[in-house]
Amino acid sequence: MIARSFSKALMSAALAATAVVCVAASGPAMAQSQQEKAPAQPFKLDKVVPEHEIPYAVDTDPAHDPENVLVLDLSNGGRVLIRLMPQWAPHHVERIKTLTRQGFYDGIIFHRVIDGFMAQTGDPTGTGQGGSKLPDLKSEFNDAPHMRGTVSMARTNDPNSANSQFFIVFYPRFALDHKYTNFGRVISGMDAVDTIVRGEPPSNPTKIVQASILADNKPRPAPPAAAPAGPITADMLSKSRSN
Repeated sequence: MIARSFSKALMSAALAATAVVCVAASGPAMAQSQQEKAPAQPFKLDKVVPEHEIPYAVDTDPAHDPENVLVLDLSNGGRVLIRLMPQWAPHHVERIKTLTRQGFYDGIIFHRVIDGFMAQTGDPTGTGQGGSKLPDLKSEFNDAPHMRGTVSMARTNDPNSANSQFFIVFYPRFALDHKYTNFGRVISGMDAVDTIVRGEPPSNPTKIVQASILADNKPRPAPPAAAPAGPITADMLSKSRSN
């Protein structure tokens, strides 16, 4: 039920967001046709806002508070660092850290990856129907926006059904705000997230080779070994000599 319900809810939210954009775009145009065009005014920035003062900015330095940095080593060779935000969703962050330290996410695939939308993982069955043996979590909806790199919990239509599945957002999806629990943001390796194989499910899915908490200093897994070459045949030798 997680996969099916989550997909319908997300797509409905996406359509709602598109409708809002269309309305917002048409409003000024209609008003403009009913009055004289005002002279263009130069753009002026009243104040340069430091990054640390931006609402819901996250610390992008992984050396700061490594206890709250989730590391995903992916089968595509990429390493993704996610800043976990217990200030936003303490129980969800604790769940992610608990499962990570149990090795729960190691080997799990990204089973639903929608281009221009999000990449979802965290189901040991790879079907979107599974989760951990731990009880479901109560929602911790917050004001943090679903922007590019946001990491948020998947759920069914029940707001209190998040368990182990989470998704990473490719592009801003503000229609998801206050509907899904946003608990972190990618601070490094978004290029690796962008190359996660698309599909529902993908035919050759990208998987989490190893998930860890940065403070635990787990060694990075070795890259997958190349397929061994086949035996050299007499025919291959004759072709190499002729060249």
